[in-house]
Amino acid sequence: MDMSPFEQWESEIRGYCRAYPTVFSHASGARQVAEDGTSYIDFFGGAGVLNFGHNNPLMKRAMIAFLEADGIAHSLDTYTTTKRDFVTRFHDVILAPRGMDHKMQFMGPTGANAVEAALKLARLATGRQEVVAFSHGFHGMTLGALAATANDAFRKWAGVPLDHVLRLPNEFAPGGGIASLDAYREALADPSSGLRPPAAFIVEAVQAEGGVWVHSEQWLHAVQRLARDVGALFIIDDIQAGCGRTGSYFSFDSMGLDPDIITLAKGLGGYGTPIAMNLNKPEVDAHWSPGAHTGTFRGQGLSFVAGTVALDYFTDDELMREVAIKGERMAAKLRAIADAHPGLGWEVRGKGMMQGLDVVDGSVAKRVQAESFANGLLIGPCGSDGRVVKLIPPLVTPDDDLDEGLDILERAMATAAEGGE
Repeated sequence: MDMSPFEQWESEIRGYCRAYPTVFSHASGARQVAEDGTSYIDFFGGAGVLNFGHNNPLMKRAMIAFLEADGIAHSLDTYTTTKRDFVTRFHDVILAPRGMDHKMQFMGPTGANAVEAALKLARLATGRQEVVAFSHGFHGMTLGALAATANDAFRKWAGVPLDHVLRLPNEFAPGGGIASLDAYREALADPSSGLRPPAAFIVEAVQAEGGVWVHSEQWLHAVQRLARDVGALFIIDDIQAGCGRTGSYFSFDSMGLDPDIITLAKGLGGYGTPIAMNLNKPEVDAHWSPGAHTGTFRGQGLSFVAGTVALDYFTDDELMREVAIKGERMAAKLRAIADAHPGLGWEVRGKGMMQGLDVVDGSVAKRVQAESFANGLLIGPCGSDGRVVKLIPPLVTPDDDLDEGLDILERAMATAAEGGE
């Protein structure tokens, strides 16, 4: 395979290709195929974008029909029939059944841009500057979102100070939990603490890139209650954990939470085409003026078409039942792998079809990734020093592919463990 054009002419910034040193030519369902014919089971899923698989046939047919009918592919924020279909369908399938009246805001088609818009709106609505974010959180790579992101490996590239964010420990970090939130509450009430109330608290119900940390309902309610009590907005970043990934459309469904802003992207379009959307409570959204946050590619026709089809998966509980079953199968395999290597401190964490195995040492996770790739499986480590082997396969992964991929992972784990024991 000829990789020389990439190595000669593409930027040194490229990353995933170094972990997957091949040239992919096509993909379907839960598999990608290299140009030499090697088939790889995909447990990485475009970093959480491909919830409904590569080249989902239902979406593909709808997109082809849209293209052949000369549909409006680029519309900024003008009205189009395809956007109307998506907005109406999202309201009917997702918002109305939950009693939500949030406004849908489209922006540049990345999760980072969604976070930028959310932080900007929170500051606008409250007249405050500082935002509270949590350790291990990942919210994007542009400067505002990067300020809220915790990982120093990403932050160090900014080149400028990343200001106006106060970092608190997440529920599971040293010094974290309800006690940490209570201490911050007391500090805000003390006029000599030097702290001022923030504009917002931004949190992932399930921290994906941060290491698959699943926050509890109790802790999330404590964050929301604190935000309400000090006049701040409560923002849930559901960009990677949302759109069905954890067994319900939102990762926080059934918890009784009431976020002021929800950020969505990645799996929202369903096919891999770019789209991002924030759900803003009407009284918060009212602080926007026309054009206060723009984006040339906020009217992606293909994404609206594919995203409308994706919503069909949530008109009944069939897919979410499958996600629960497959998620438990994934967790059970990871627990068996951890149990087979006692004394190493390996820990399984996850929810639905986002599962992770913390192997403590990033070099071990990197060996697992390399060994998995050599045997036909794509995975991506995450967390502090890349120490967590994260599995985020398409939600529609066939049982045979899921089982085969888990078996490959089990063997790769054993090989990697042998190198470190």
